[in-house]
Amino acid sequence: MQSPTPRVSIGLPVYNGARFLAAALDSILGQSFDDFELIVSDNASTDATPEICRHFAERDSRVRYVRNETNLGGARNFSNVFGLARGEYFKWASHDDVMAPDFLARCVEALDADPSVILCFSRMRVIGPDGFEKKSDFSNDLRELDSTQPSARFGDLVLTGHGCFHVWGVMRREDAAETPLIADYIGSDRGFLAELALRGRFRELSEDLFSLRDHPGRSVRAMPFYLRAEWFDPPRMGKRVFPHWRLWIEYARSLRRVELATSERARCALLLLRWPIGRFNWARLAMDLVVGVAPGAWRMHLRVRGWYRGVRRRVPIGRTARPLRRPRGGLT
Repeated sequence: MQSPTPRVSIGLPVYNGARFLAAALDSILGQSFDDFELIVSDNASTDATPEICRHFAERDSRVRYVRNETNLGGARNFSNVFGLARGEYFKWASHDDVMAPDFLARCVEALDADPSVILCFSRMRVIGPDGFEKKSDFSNDLRELDSTQPSARFGDLVLTGHGCFHVWGVMRREDAAETPLIADYIGSDRGFLAELALRGRFRELSEDLFSLRDHPGRSVRAMPFYLRAEWFDPPRMGKRVFPHWRLWIEYARSLRRVELATSERARCALLLLRWPIGRFNWARLAMDLVVGVAPGAWRMHLRVRGWYRGVRRRVPIGRTARPLRRPRGGLT
């Protein structure tokens, strides 16, 4: 029997996710740990998403279906499901990913066992649209997230390339509520994870209990980088954005929001000074300025990149120069 206040709240924001939504919902409702609520926030989908959600809500009382009258953008929809949550622990879920039956049980067990752990996630595998495992070029080489030093955890997330997959883990809701959550700028999941790491340790489970589905409809596949601002916040469509500068600023703001020892705060500040020269961030900051001053430069960049890929792959330019499909949804 479901308790009045569930231990875990799962928030699933979705927009036009009908193709993979049923599989994602089945994997959530099939968890061996069953003391949870599932909040589905539909961002005014125009496909079969509403029918699928209503079917599952009628079938299982743990499912709460909420539909927005208009598309609020991805960031606000992520915040919506978090604001409706009641559980001690919280997890964001994507409409296209799936979890192994013991994912929640193992994460809750780890969080219950160690109050200093603020977020728990598992190793993952990447699957294609057909559900079969596929080779992946995603990088996730993070080694200090379980450190007792906030600066080590912060530096691991800020200075190392990673795919932000930890955002799909189970976290302590009260601690996550102290952050800006998923904000209205490109890459805000990186800012969220960096601040959360300042507040507590991350724990990675050794089992592959999470499957990320990689397909052409994902926002990172369907939209060129600077056009993703529309996904996070539709009113920003056509406006100038400086996402890498904004991320750098948000990293700095997180240090002001979190209570840290003076020595740890100083170490984190030094890491931020290193950030612009690491992993070509200086080039990204420069590109922000170029695109902000002359938006046509980004379109030219896309055309040149499309031409190069077309030559390299020996396919017509038009097949690589127009990757402007509207994304189906999902944070990444």
